[in-house]
Amino acid sequence: MNFDELGLSPEVLKAVSDSGYTTATPIQEKAIPYVLMARDVLGVAQTGTGKTASFVLPMIDVLAQGRARARMPRSLILEPTRELAAQVAENFIKYGKYNKLEMALLIGGERFDEQVKALEKGVDVLIATPGRLLDLIERGNILLADTKLLVIDEADRMLDMGFIPDVERIVGYLPKMRQTLFFSATMEKEIRRLADAFLINPKEISAGPPSKTADTVTQHLIKAPDEPKAKRATLRELLDHVEVTSALVFCNRKRDVGVLHRSLERRGYSAGALHGDMAQPARMATLAAFKKGEIKILVCSDVAARGLDIPAVSHVFNFDVPSNAEDYVHRIGRTGRAGRSGISYTLSTRADRKYVAAIEQLIGRNIQAVNAPEPAADAPETNSQPAEKKAEALKQEPKAQDEAQAKGEERKKDTAPKKDTAQQPAQDSKRSGEGRREKSRKGGKREDSQPRPDRHDPFLSNVSSKPFGDDTPAFLLRPVPTPAN
Repeated sequence: MNFDELGLSPEVLKAVSDSGYTTATPIQEKAIPYVLMARDVLGVAQTGTGKTASFVLPMIDVLAQGRARARMPRSLILEPTRELAAQVAENFIKYGKYNKLEMALLIGGERFDEQVKALEKGVDVLIATPGRLLDLIERGNILLADTKLLVIDEADRMLDMGFIPDVERIVGYLPKMRQTLFFSATMEKEIRRLADAFLINPKEISAGPPSKTADTVTQHLIKAPDEPKAKRATLRELLDHVEVTSALVFCNRKRDVGVLHRSLERRGYSAGALHGDMAQPARMATLAAFKKGEIKILVCSDVAARGLDIPAVSHVFNFDVPSNAEDYVHRIGRTGRAGRSGISYTLSTRADRKYVAAIEQLIGRNIQAVNAPEPAADAPETNSQPAEKKAEALKQEPKAQDEAQAKGEERKKDTAPKKDTAQQPAQDSKRSGEGRREKSRKGGKREDSQPRPDRHDPFLSNVSSKPFGDDTPAFLLRPVPTPAN
């Protein structure tokens, strides 16, 4: 169905046409008419189906009439992550360029004063993450009494990240009479409970079976070694053997994101990193560089697995198998978007068998197992890594190893214990047993035996009588008793 058949205004249709779209996706075709009718909507759609536009486009028309007041937004969109919130804001700018609507973006990592200034002007659309929104509500900078349209996006992700209590608090500030749009990629029992609590007689729509991977993505499974260095080497060989336009590499832990990113950069790959502990300006700058093609490989955590619309991603690599099977669906959904084809590779170790089995059970199919590429010295270089950088890295590694080995040998020489030649005859005497026989003949005591030296003397000879000057404690000045001969 074409967009001009959905009841959208000429201004919105012109903006959609300028963006190059003419045909609506299934979720857009089903959701847009009901949003325009002011109905509550419960939408279930897998990632990459155009879900964001299904509520952004009709919201622009609904809000076209009316005027916003200071600190009282007319509509509210809740997103689980900063990146998703920023992406929705970009959609409003793109599709609302022929409408005079004010928008504000409230996310963590940004200055409070700038966000408060935007709210003071009055906004029609407020896009926020739950944490920052609650901060401003508690400071008295936002009043939600006039918010008549609420969108809860990626509700299942909200649940996974522990934001549901915050969402329930926010909904408590909203008026009872409102329109609510509730979107989720899955419909678990807890999500259903929230939908029943937030929505009034909703229209349920679905686009594709929940937890189903897109048919446009070709999936591969590769057996990888357990040892981290060898596993990283397997990934590099894979990157060199496939034609990568742009790729996302997912790790389960933020620490591994940094380790893998530095490993790729040292070997000349065009790589960036993205995870939740990064400062917000750095996250946005990295994501923008990846979208522009300045970075070819983006190593990331699951913060990039939900909702980010980067149509040109050609490959997704799961460096770690996700422990949650649902995350696998969202990860590989970053490729094969908007009708394009995509390829995913998952590196699986022996410890990942149960996770792979859970994923295959969820998606209802087996992931095709393929062999890891064999390293070859004469393998042709790909555009993932320039030949001159790779050769330079290979030259530097043996040199660094030789220097480290030489330093290690010097340290061993310096720290090696020196033999005391003066004590050598005594040690030989002990080994021969002559001292013990002589002691036995003389009644248990050798005639030539000498008094045992005080083992404290060498230490005390080097210690000052007042090591702390006039402040020396009294107990340090007492004489040390000498053992009796």
